Amino acid sequence: MIEGLTPGQTQALTRINVGASALSFAGSFFIALCYVFFKDLRSFPFKLVFYLSLSDMFCSLFNLLGNPGEGLLCYAQGYSTQFFSVASFLWTTTIAFTLHRTVVKHKVDVEGFGLYFHGYVWGTSLIMTVIPLIGNDYGPAGAWCWVRTESTAGKVLRFMTFYMPLWGAILFNGTVYFQVIRMLNHATRMAAVMSDRQRQLQSKVDMKAMNRWGYYPLILIGSWTFGTINRIHAFVEPHHHLFWLYCLDIGTASLMGLFNSIAYGFNASVRRSLEERLDLLWPEKYRWWQPGLAKLDENTGEGEMVPIIASSEGS
Repeated sequence: MIEGLTPGQTQALTRINVGASALSFAGSFFIALCYVFFKDLRSFPFKLVFYLSLSDMFCSLFNLLGNPGEGLLCYAQGYSTQFFSVASFLWTTTIAFTLHRTVVKHKVDVEGFGLYFHGYVWGTSLIMTVIPLIGNDYGPAGAWCWVRTESTAGKVLRFMTFYMPLWGAILFNGTVYFQVIRMLNHATRMAAVMSDRQRQLQSKVDMKAMNRWGYYPLILIGSWTFGTINRIHAFVEPHHHLFWLYCLDIGTASLMGLFNSIAYGFNASVRRSLEERLDLLWPEKYRWWQPGLAKLDENTGEGEMVPIIASSEGS
C-alpha cells in the first residue's frame, strides 16, 4: 500500500493501471500484427514503429499482473516495467533521428543504422534496469511493483534511471521536430519563390505529415508530465500523497502504448493495407468503412514518414 493512501485508493490505482495497460496492449498488439501480416508495410520507418510497439506491448503485458505483492512475479513486473518503458521512449528517439537525418541532413543511409539502434535502445534499457538491481531496489511500490521509494536512495534511482533519460528523450525529440519543421517551411518558401509547382505540392504533403508528427513529442510529455510532478511532490512531501495526482500519473503513463499505436501506427499506409485486406474478405455492399477511411486519407494526406524519405532519396 502507498503510504498516505487508503487501501481502497491503492486498489483503485491498481485497477486504473490494469485497465489503461489493457488498452495499450491492444493498440500495440494491433500495430505488431499489421507489421507481421502486411508485407508492404515493412519499410524501415515502420520497422522502428514495430519495435516501439513491441516495447509498449510487453510493458503493458506485465502491468496486467496488477499488484502481485512479494515474490517472483513482483520482481518480474518491476524489471520488465523498467526495461520496456525505457526502451519505448528510446525507440521514439530513433524515429526522430531517422527523420532528421533524412530531411535535414539529406542522407539516405538510415537503414544502415539499424544495428546501432538496437544496441543503443536495448543496451541503454538494460543498463537502466541493472542499476537499481545492484542495490536490490526492486519490489512492491504501492499499487504495483517497480523501483521502491521508501528510501531517499530509491527515489534518486528513479530519477536517474528513468526520468532523466525520459526527459532527455523528450528534449531530443522536440529539438529534432523543430529543426525538421523549420527545414520544411524553408523548402516551402523556396518553392513558392521559384514557382515550382511540383515542389509546392510535395511541400504541402510533407507539412501535412509533419503536422501529424508534431504530436509525437507531446505523447511523451503528456504521458509522463503528471508522473514527473508526482515524483517531485513525493520527494518534497514524502508524507503527503495526493490521490488525484496518482490517478493522473498512472492513467496517462499506462496509456502511452495506446497513444503511440494511434500516432505512429494508424497512418495512411496502415489504413490502406487494412482496407485492401478487408476488400478481399468482405462483400462490397457491406463495406461501410470505405467512406470513413477515404475521408481520413483526404484530410491527412500520407501522414507517415515514407513519403518524405522517398522524396529525399529522389532529390
